[in-house]
Amino acid sequence: MTAPVAGRVRRRISVRGTVQGVGFRPYVHRLAADLALAGFVSNTADGVLIEVEGPSGDVGRFCDRLAEQPPPLAAVTGIGWRDVPATGAAGPFAIRPSERSPGRTHLPPDTATCADCLRELADPSDPRHRHPFVTCTHCGPRFTIATALPYDRAATTMAGFPMCSACAREYADPGDRRFHAQPVACPDCGPRLRLVPAPGCGVRAARDADALSTARRLLAAGRIVAVKGVGGYHLACDATDARAVAALRARKHRGGKAFAVMCADLATARRLADLSPSEESALTSPRRPVVLLRRAARPGLRLADAVCPGSPHLGVMLPYTPVHTLLFGLPGDPPGPRVLVMTSGNRSGEPIVTDDGEALTRLAGLADAWLAHDRPVAAPCDDSLLRVRPDGSEQVLRRSRGYVPRPLRLPVAVPPTLAVGGDLKNAPCVGEGEQAWFGPHIGDMGDLAALEAARRVERQLTRLTAVAPAHVAADRHPGYHSARWARRRAAELGAPAPVLVQHHHAHIASAMAEHGLDGTEPVIGVAFDGTGYGDDGTVWGGEVLLADYTGHRRLAHLTPAPLPGGDAGVANPCRTALARLWAAGLPWDPDLPSVAACTPEELAVLERQLTRQVACVPASSMGRLFDAVSSLAGVCHRAGHEAQAALELEAAAASAQDAEKAAYTFGLTAGPGPLGCDPAPMLRELVADLRRGTPAPVLAARFHQGVARAVVEMCRHARRATGLTTVVLSGGVFANGLLEQSCAALLAADGCTVLCHGEVPPNDGGLALGQLVVAAHRRQDGRSPGPAR
Repeated sequence: MTAPVAGRVRRRISVRGTVQGVGFRPYVHRLAADLALAGFVSNTADGVLIEVEGPSGDVGRFCDRLAEQPPPLAAVTGIGWRDVPATGAAGPFAIRPSERSPGRTHLPPDTATCADCLRELADPSDPRHRHPFVTCTHCGPRFTIATALPYDRAATTMAGFPMCSACAREYADPGDRRFHAQPVACPDCGPRLRLVPAPGCGVRAARDADALSTARRLLAAGRIVAVKGVGGYHLACDATDARAVAALRARKHRGGKAFAVMCADLATARRLADLSPSEESALTSPRRPVVLLRRAARPGLRLADAVCPGSPHLGVMLPYTPVHTLLFGLPGDPPGPRVLVMTSGNRSGEPIVTDDGEALTRLAGLADAWLAHDRPVAAPCDDSLLRVRPDGSEQVLRRSRGYVPRPLRLPVAVPPTLAVGGDLKNAPCVGEGEQAWFGPHIGDMGDLAALEAARRVERQLTRLTAVAPAHVAADRHPGYHSARWARRRAAELGAPAPVLVQHHHAHIASAMAEHGLDGTEPVIGVAFDGTGYGDDGTVWGGEVLLADYTGHRRLAHLTPAPLPGGDAGVANPCRTALARLWAAGLPWDPDLPSVAACTPEELAVLERQLTRQVACVPASSMGRLFDAVSSLAGVCHRAGHEAQAALELEAAAASAQDAEKAAYTFGLTAGPGPLGCDPAPMLRELVADLRRGTPAPVLAARFHQGVARAVVEMCRHARRATGLTTVVLSGGVFANGLLEQSCAALLAADGCTVLCHGEVPPNDGGLALGQLVVAAHRRQDGRSPGPAR
């Protein structure tokens, strides 16, 4: 340590974490000015560099206060300092231009408009009254405008909007809320809105305030408007207008899949759902996710039935950009809708549209008009989705806007790696050292648009994290588009062949990593989902594994049944039900709902398929069992979207769960290999209940309870075999809150430590994290060496 000169000390301080784009340099400037310290602060590729000089006591107080009250969006992960020779400098503290050098820092996610900006938006005397892009250091876009680090205006999509003199004064004023706020803008310096009508829409093209008022009129008149947000386009319509919602559903080929809605404010949301304090907190958080809410028993506002058919839940979010707030209107505006359907701007199965030119072509025929703006979107970023458990904890089901690119701390070090995820709910991930960064939700990897979106996200992630992948990880399924992308990407990078990770092993490893397990001791992993490529080449999905990061071993599984048509048969739960009955040796009696749902020709073809085992892949999938029971109970026979039958079965069970405690029985069959969990006894009991006239909600509740008890029995077997007590629940089936809650409660009562997902989705949206940590522990030949015990 250097001795002070004339009672003064100069200290060089490096700050790491989410400290760029959050007003950290202005915060440091004010703190130094309060203490009359000289020196400077600068962004670097590693974070923020500070040098302060002054009396030793004041410098010490500066260091003590530095991390005590950082800006709202900041997250300091480390502070290091050393004393350097004092210079005797006495000039004012300065913010220096950013240093460009190798390194890594953290950029914050996009955040919702803050209260101060909303007040300015609504204040007729404020220069930013009704400005659709009002923002400051405490709110607004970050990830979706950043093109590189350090985070400066020149490295954002705001680079094309030179600041006017008034904005430049605010930007340079240390006492201003917009001091060094990179997205700062006003009506004089842009960006600008424009409305583009579709042919025959009946309105003219418009700009600025006229564009917004025209869009409001169109929505009030029952039209569909494509609205450009921070991470891409939404398709919006009045959620109370049955014709508008039906038109949107038909144009988008949405089937029966639920739409998310945006409420004008929290008071409106309370009219739709019975909110817990934790749900209100999630709705109003700066992340502004879509929150799955239980519909109010007596709603004060009626939505169109087609918004969310067949579900007791409603996906609700609140406005998170000034454009959204203005669409609902300010005081004095004409009345308009208070609830809007806000669904991703895409055709079903495609990624969200971000480019204005693409929006006009890809959304043609879906939208009646486009409300666009001229600020480019650096990377697509769809809305996040979560549910709040009864204990107040959150389970993220889609991790995207508001979360990305916030890093996850890893319990084990990984080499620089790209993990590409799976083919459904795709979200790639990069990692290096003890950190991992998920990209935003992309969706299903079934077309070129999705592949290009994944490539774009990878480029954005590597630019913002400085991870240069030397390895690639992917799912083991030989037919996955994501795995083919991984092979091509590895070749482009000059990396070894991708490490291929078994699907359900990745699910368990994902939850282990989220909970900070270092993998020195294996866990009992329960991985339930719709489909995953098994080690034996069949479809897995009802698995109990012994797993660590080095490998896995199958301890128990659902007894397989043929899956007629493979993945193509998923759209027909009635056929899956009949295949399960066939495997259980139960007749296809005409009085069973699943039999009645099929045509005679369909029954004949299906019987031949099963008898001859033509296009019938054995499947141990718990997701497919949920589909089968949904059909047998008369709930859902044909699925128009993924997990429709299972979601409707959960909804039915929820309505009877409190009163119904009986459970159906699963058989357990021990042998030389893994334990088998046979649903045949459950199916016999369910068919008997059907013939007694037992209502579908009771059938569904007894099935859910039966599955939960079967999980406990399989885990008891695993505990006896391994001596382990930690159980991990993962896979898309555990997005079913009813099942997850029942399994966790019964397992805990049985003496297990139960780990469930929180910020990392349990479905395939979390798969890449598991691939990342497994790949770091695997031999490059792609073979699994098996767990340590």
